[in-house]
Amino acid sequence: MPVALITGAARGIGAAAAGALAAQGWDLVLTDICGDDPAVGYPLAGTGDLTATAERCGGEALVGDVRSAADLQRAVEVAMERFGRLDAAVAVAGVLVPAPHAWEMPEDRWHAQLDTNLTGVFNLARAAVPALLAAPQPRSGRFVAVSSAAALKATPRLAAYSASKAGVIGLVRGLAADLAGTGITANTVLPGSTDTTVLDYSAEVYGLNDPDRFADHHVDRRIVDPGEVAAVVAWLCSPASSALTGAVVPADAGMTAR
Repeated sequence: MPVALITGAARGIGAAAAGALAAQGWDLVLTDICGDDPAVGYPLAGTGDLTATAERCGGEALVGDVRSAADLQRAVEVAMERFGRLDAAVAVAGVLVPAPHAWEMPEDRWHAQLDTNLTGVFNLARAAVPALLAAPQPRSGRFVAVSSAAALKATPRLAAYSASKAGVIGLVRGLAADLAGTGITANTVLPGSTDTTVLDYSAEVYGLNDPDRFADHHVDRRIVDPGEVAAVVAWLCSPASSALTGAVVPADAGMTAR
């Protein structure tokens, strides 16, 4: 069976991606930080969340911080030791920390987002790509990163978040170019406003009494379900997506079409 490593797997899109891949017969290594960050204004996932995802999906749970290259290297080693291979690396871990204006973003909050959302993807690539390249020819490895529709939209209070997510697009496109001819693809998924803990926190930030108000930014006038984003991730991990690399695939109910 193919093997995937997923970061940010304890809840939200990461947990949904784990479920989608498990349903298709993938073996999984699931990692998450399982602890709060004082620079982030909402509770992050805990060990109970990660354990629940692993039990539901039959995956190997591993506490790890994407800001630590050593933690992600260890996650790759676990995949190789436990399953003997790695076929896909899926970067989902991310945080959102707003500021009144871009120039008022405290340095610790800037780094919380850039280090997690962008450097975390880079750290996963550094750890996972050599393992993907170690597969015998013909290879069909997959690297998939979750960015955000905010990477392409002018969004007040989210300059640092948008910058980090735009950086993911550039990083993964560059990675795709570097992987040309190897049989390994690299693509990015852009969720719109998705029904997660982050959306609830965003509603508080903007003074909205109902997170569903964010649906006004979508052509479809509805909030995206994490499972819908996960379905795109799972397809990008499948053989059916072999013609796509360096692509930016929206799963945003039309947010970036407006």
